[in-house]
Amino acid sequence: MTLQFHNTLTGTIDPFVSEQPNLVKLYTCGPTVYNYLHVGNWAAYVYWDILVRTLRAHDYQVDRVMNITDVGHLVSDGDDGEDKLEKGARREGKTAWEVAQFYTDDFLQGMHQLNLLAPTHLTRATEFIPQQLELVRVLKAKGFTYQIDDGIYFDTAAFPTYADFAHLDLAAQKAGARVEFNPEKRHSSDFAIWKFTPEGERRDMQWETPADLLDSPADTTSVMGFPGWHLECSAMAMSLLGDTLDIHTGGIDHIPVHHTNEIAQSEAATGKLFSHYWLHNNHLKVNGTKISKSLANGYTLTDLETKGFQPLEYRMFVLQMHYRSEGNFTFENLTAAQHRLHNWRNIAALRHQTHDTLQDDDEKSTDERSVSLYATSQAVIEALGNDLDTPAALTIIDEAFSRLTQVRLDDIHQHAFVELLETIDETLGLELIASTPDIPDDAKRLIIARRQARDTKDWQRSDALRDALLRDYQIALRDVPGGSVWQYTD
Repeated sequence: MTLQFHNTLTGTIDPFVSEQPNLVKLYTCGPTVYNYLHVGNWAAYVYWDILVRTLRAHDYQVDRVMNITDVGHLVSDGDDGEDKLEKGARREGKTAWEVAQFYTDDFLQGMHQLNLLAPTHLTRATEFIPQQLELVRVLKAKGFTYQIDDGIYFDTAAFPTYADFAHLDLAAQKAGARVEFNPEKRHSSDFAIWKFTPEGERRDMQWETPADLLDSPADTTSVMGFPGWHLECSAMAMSLLGDTLDIHTGGIDHIPVHHTNEIAQSEAATGKLFSHYWLHNNHLKVNGTKISKSLANGYTLTDLETKGFQPLEYRMFVLQMHYRSEGNFTFENLTAAQHRLHNWRNIAALRHQTHDTLQDDDEKSTDERSVSLYATSQAVIEALGNDLDTPAALTIIDEAFSRLTQVRLDDIHQHAFVELLETIDETLGLELIASTPDIPDDAKRLIIARRQARDTKDWQRSDALRDALLRDYQIALRDVPGGSVWQYTD
């Protein structure tokens, strides 16, 4: 089966080949845990969950690292401003450590609600301080760093290909910069890899800067500091996955700064390619507008639930968009996804209602409809293998399910049907099987009694039994040739 992705490194759709057979080393940029994630943030994690599931469907084992940024992410992409964790601590009257733990727990709960596969390694930046300091040490020894008053910086001029990944015009950027935030920097593109705690300030999260990393080690006082955001990802990725990754993922906003800086410091340290493939998801807008605090449109999963939408319905909404296309969140679009998932669940419930009468499954296996079900499973995997084309995968499933509603229950090949549902759950993570239990035996007896009432044209009793199913079991009936099909109403 073909497996190909749009690779930001090359700008083209590239066939995927891992460095080691059947093993993928994958790094995902995780959240900065200073606040709740909103729908735009969560979309990225749904897409990268589909990536992992697609790799597995193509027989790859995935060794995946996802970081938790719990220190060092400043409020701007430049090396100025406040650490987001320290800002969150001041906002909530807690320590930065307490804020990080609270929002990490919330993130993990959201991952569970959205049925996101857990990464092999979930790493916190604060747990990798020694590895980050060692990376600074290596970069200093190789001549890629310099020290100024507020920290240790990476000298981008010492890395000639710095601008290549994001196709940056550094000269134009410098000429267009109206304010130079830090005149001590040699070049406007240089970035901090280790920041010093400002004199007289006490941070919740700070560590002593090793003397050998300083140009002029203090004689009597320790120089406290904290890592730069970019340094964290390189140190965690290379510590657990090695010098070269197969795939690195993130948002398109990471391309010009964060990922460009990761590449520079990683490849400067090792002399090797940092990642063979780079995948980036596009932005999600809300009602055609950028998500912003001033518009109060950064809806969280809790916000959606208060409006009657479940996390897996939001997951279906995300799957309706291609990861490289700019998405637009509206409650109308979310409602459409809700209806689609509800319809799929009612189709999945048909497996409880299929039974063999004139033919067994082996005899049905040569039937064109049965062959079509087997082919659908394969087609879904192939669509996802084509640069994670989730909209195409959903269309394939819609068409297969539509055909199922046109045939008698006795004509459905149960094994092929269940295999298709398993494929959908394994690749798209929608939990169709887990969310569609069989109905109680008492409800089945009511359905049989209603069928008998219809056979004898006792319409009053038939209607009463239908009403009882709706009232007591939230089950609706759809009459079809040869009987009735039950469906969930909620």
